[in-house]
This record gives sequence, structure tokens and C-alpha cells, in this order.
Amino acid sequence: MDEQPPGTRDQSGATDGPLGCYRHPGRETGIRCTRCDRPICTECMVSASVGFQCPDCVRQGSGTGHGPAANQPRTLAGGTIAADPRLVTKILLALNVALFIVVHVKAALLPDLTLFGRANLYYGGPPEGVAEGQWYRLVTSMFLHQEVWHIAFNMLGLWWLGGPLEAALGRARYLTLYLLSGLAGSALTYWLAAPNQPSLGASGAIFGLLGATAVLMRRLNYDMRPVLVLLALNLLFTFTWGGIAWQAHVGGLIAGTVIAIAMVHAPRGRRALVQYGTCALVLAAVILIVVARTAALT
Repeated sequence: MDEQPPGTRDQSGATDGPLGCYRHPGRETGIRCTRCDRPICTECMVSASVGFQCPDCVRQGSGTGHGPAANQPRTLAGGTIAADPRLVTKILLALNVALFIVVHVKAALLPDLTLFGRANLYYGGPPEGVAEGQWYRLVTSMFLHQEVWHIAFNMLGLWWLGGPLEAALGRARYLTLYLLSGLAGSALTYWLAAPNQPSLGASGAIFGLLGATAVLMRRLNYDMRPVLVLLALNLLFTFTWGGIAWQAHVGGLIAGTVIAIAMVHAPRGRRALVQYGTCALVLAAVILIVVARTAALT
């Protein structure tokens, strides 16, 4: 198949069906390079002063401005373009799977890492949990799973949602969104669930990625119906299926959505202030909830 060279435009105006990324033909997209007009997906698009450019145009120095910094490829959110846009997603997935194997080989580790507010885990022993100063449980519980179906669903969601988000946000911003979404889910669970109710799983973080995906698709003018249907089904499952910590899902969804709005809609001139400020506010809210709940329990 002939390929349209960079810097030229298709004058026919034909649009037969959904556009496919010129580097990844199987990926439908509604975004075009502002220089050569070729369709590009979230993994390929590079943020420019106006719109987005494709990697070929960036490499040819088609960007505006002068000096290395002006032509440095950037993601939609201002992050650095990475050679492997799924590296952080792969690491997170491997960490979840590794801990799943570890706690099944040594089951005694599970109670010591699971999220509890305050509970007597061992007969005759002192109370343990976040209220007793074990704040690490807010983090460790995010990477633990007890059932095969639980980790299977979460890791499928991580792989499906995480890759495009990591490519669009950049590694550091994507990892920040993931961790803060998970922490927000843990904090809301700690606040609203019974103190002795155990909770674990990456679901809070995954719901954060789901909310962020909806924000990103809206920003790129993609068809939002698939992600909205997926979100509705997951929320229905959350509130109708027994044994699910709905607080983690809701907390992660809210945090992920708020952070993603700041990531992809921040004005270019105040991008760092808006992005860092929003993440700091979410973290402050998490800390406030944990401190207030701890005071109430102790």
C-alpha cells in the first residue's frame, strides 16, 4: 500500500469509515497530525503548540520554536515520549502478579498486608490496622488479591486501560494517577467500612484508570459510548455483587477523574502548577480522611 509522505495532505476529503492510525492501522482514531494530516492514535500523537503532530514530523524537526527543548517530543499531558509506552503498566502488572503468587505460597503474609481499620487479627493479641499507625496497609492492600478471578479482572483492566493512558500522559503522570487513585480508594474504604472489615485489591486504582480513560476520550473527541457502557456495567457490578468494597471503587473513580481532568486540560502556560496542585490536593484529602478516621477510632 502506498503511504502518504510527511508534509502532504489528502485533498480528496474522503472519509470512508473510521480513521485508522497510520502507524497502527487497527486502532481507530479521530485525531490527525497538524503537519501532514495523517491520522494518529494516542500512542503516536505528540503535543504541539497547536494540536498534535505525528512522530515522523517531530523527527524531521517540523515543530515550532528553536533549540532542543522546543522540538522535544511531549505527550498530550506534557510528559516525555518513551520508547516503550507500556513499561510502567508492565511493571505494575508484574508486581501484582508476583505478590499474588507470594501470598499464596506464604498465606501468613496476607493478614499483615491487608487493609484493616482496627481489628484483632490474632487471638489475644493487640489491635492492628491503619488506626494503630500501620498506614502502609493503605498501599500494600492495593497490590494484593485473594481470588484468581479478582486478579484476572483487575489485570485485564490494567492492561487494556493502562497502556493508552501511559502513552497519553507519560510515565510519571500515569504512575501518579494510578497510585493516588488507589490511595483514594483505600482512604474511602478506611473511612466508611467497618474497622474490622478486610479489604484488598487493585480495583480502586483500576477504577481511577477507567475514569481517566473517559476524560481522555472526551478530550480527544472519541466516541465515548464504549467506555461509558463499561463504566456503567462496572458500577452495576460493584453495587449488586456481594463482598465488594464499593468504597474503593468510588474513591478511585473520583480521584482518577479529577486528576485526569487536570492532566489533559491544564493550560500550557500553567500546566505544572495545575497538575502538581491537583495531585497535591488529592493527596491532602487522602491524608485528612485517614487522620480524621484514626481520631474517631482511637
